[in-house]
Amino acid sequence: MTNPLASEADHSPPDVLFVCVHNSGRSVAAKLIFNDMAARQALELRAESAGTDPGSKVNPMVAAVLESMGLDATNETPKRIQGSMLANDPVVVTMGCAVDSNLCPAINLQDAQDWGLPDPATLSADQVAPVIREIKARVRRLISALTI
Repeated sequence: MTNPLASEADHSPPDVLFVCVHNSGRSVAAKLIFNDMAARQALELRAESAGTDPGSKVNPMVAAVLESMGLDATNETPKRIQGSMLANDPVVVTMGCAVDSNLCPAINLQDAQDWGLPDPATLSADQVAPVIREIKARVRRLISALTI
């Protein structure tokens, strides 16, 4: 039985893997939103996030938007994608590899969906919240598709 609120210590492969270049904004937001929605619906689904070239910390503007939504990113640390994350054949969603294809070889992952979202690191503070709201809407649709 998969716990949707599993800690980082839980090394079971995720059901959904969100990937972006730096794992410091889009993919972290998607993971936290997904796991929160799944838990609220008592679904046995868990998401993880990773990057192809991890940054040093979560983007503070993304963390602030998540905090305003009641989600805490303080324990999130950007990490590199690992083969073990793909062991359970998760749904793989790249967050902007079509936009950053030179930096994101994850676009070549088999059957990956790409949401083509702009990198919050390149946006002003006012532009970050709409990206996170779009991620939330897409996560909601993804969860609906996974539970049909």
